[in-house]
Amino acid sequence: MSYPQLLTPEEKLADAKKLLSLPRIVVICGSTRFMTEMNEADLRETKAGKIVVKPGCDMKSPHELWSDPVEAEALKVRLDDLHRAKIRLADEVLVVGDYIGDSTRAEIAYARSLGKPVRFTHPEVDPDV
Repeated sequence: MSYPQLLTPEEKLADAKKLLSLPRIVVICGSTRFMTEMNEADLRETKAGKIVVKPGCDMKSPHELWSDPVEAEALKVRLDDLHRAKIRLADEVLVVGDYIGDSTRAEIAYARSLGKPVRFTHPEVDPDV
């Protein structure tokens, strides 16, 4: 007797998105030095009818929420986890900027390990080309 194949969480999420008729979800990745460019990419992707998720803050800019170094380090860990969750949620990744640092390189590798398509505003910085 054969049993029905159980769906993976990723397959369940994809099915739920289809049932909800959700537009494609794109996550923007890149160094926070490119926040202005990320905002522009957000506008363009939104105009194209996509749901956009991106980094919500730039910890390189001074702010009271991360003025304490110990709290800032803990926040950085939580934000990295949150961004990986955004990558899991997204249908595709858009990498913004002409520089790829260690964090962005890790995000690209993570997205590709999940089978997510990755686009670049500057394709020449693709670490796998």
